[in-house]
Amino acid sequence: MNTKFDFGAEAAENTVYIRRVAMDTLPEDVRKQVPDADALYAVHGIDGERLALVKDRSMAFMLARQNEMTPVSVH
Repeated sequence: MNTKFDFGAEAAENTVYIRRVAMDTLPEDVRKQVPDADALYAVHGIDGERLALVKDRSMAFMLARQNEMTPVSVH
């Protein structure tokens, strides 16, 4: 049960991180585009680069999977 498995570098390259982003931490021009939202969800690459912002968590996961990436939730 506790056997380690080496997923390899290729698996890590396809991982993206999904996290909730409070609206008050985003630039004004982004906040104006979604005035009714209290938060957005960011999709980040393994290097921390923000790849996308979407309106809900399920959409972030769907976007990642549609682009052949493995989403992981970050709290």
